[in-house]
Amino acid sequence: MTDVLRYAAFTTDPTGGNPAGVVLDAAGLDAAAMQAIAADVGYSETAFLVPAGAGVYDVRYFAPTSEVPFCGHATVATAVALADRGAPATLLFRTQAGDVHVTTGVVDGQGSATLTSVEPYVELVSDETVEEALAALGWKVDDLDQAMPPMTAYAGARHLVLVVTRRERLAELDYDYDALLAVMSAHRWTTLQLVWREDALTHHARDPFPTGGVVEDPATGAAAAAYGAYLRSLGAVAAPARITLHQGDDMGRPSLLFVDIPAGDGGIRVTGTAVPIANRAAPAGR
Repeated sequence: MTDVLRYAAFTTDPTGGNPAGVVLDAAGLDAAAMQAIAADVGYSETAFLVPAGAGVYDVRYFAPTSEVPFCGHATVATAVALADRGAPATLLFRTQAGDVHVTTGVVDGQGSATLTSVEPYVELVSDETVEEALAALGWKVDDLDQAMPPMTAYAGARHLVLVVTRRERLAELDYDYDALLAVMSAHRWTTLQLVWREDALTHHARDPFPTGGVVEDPATGAAAAAYGAYLRSLGAVAAPARITLHQGDDMGRPSLLFVDIPAGDGGIRVTGTAVPIANRAAPAGR
């Protein structure tokens, strides 16, 4: 049996945020075993660590049905779990997407972590591709904010960013799972980052995740970092800037993500708290 810690990320309430599984020592587990454990846990992602030196870990992330190159909420959950067990405040996670630097601390008595993404990029997407995604969502072009063009954004994983004009459009989300899975798989998107801007620095998001076998992610740190790169590329914020991203509210799992966008090039920083869902390791897997 493999011990799996359970933490909720981007929240101070174990019933909120996005739950993640954390295996602190996965040495000896192959990919098939990791995938089986992640499926048993059933969270959006489970992180598997192999210690590689003081504060250095090789990390892999598995959703219930597939491996992903990088996961932000599981990174925050893992870093806080390590800090709770006396790990250094400065960590290096060697992921399939590249090196991710993480620092931990305490905010209002709660464990917190900040990750710095790999070098991000954004790509234009064709009108035809956008139409495919909109059809699967049951949305129309008129739902989109014309000042914020659809793009693919990457900060460790690929996400299609669609910004809408009304908060109600997010609240009404009810998509065709199989159709969206097909579109996302064809374009190698990990999630869709669906966003409404309340004001310049306060944004709301929802993230369908059928490629991982999950209808929706309550908090998506990788997509938040990618979104920060998207905003910087458009000049939609005056970098350096911090935006507050609300996610999970429509799912009953409110989540709070802080996205720091530096000027110029470089990784995007995402900060959040995390809290144990249980006070002890829980067995799962084989």
